[in-house]
Amino acid sequence: MNDPFDVTLEDPELMAEVELTTNLIVAASESEEHLSVEEIDRILGVEPNRD
Repeated sequence: MNDPFDVTLEDPELMAEVELTTNLIVAASESEEHLSVEEIDRILGVEPNRD
């Protein structure tokens, strides 16, 4: 018998966001100073704008 309340909830976008946030928290907690914008971009995988 199928239980309508037995469902798997997956949200890949949310999981990716949680991972990025976790990476920032870890990096900030390990740093003795504020993270620079460049450091934050690197952690988040942001590519520099090459205009």
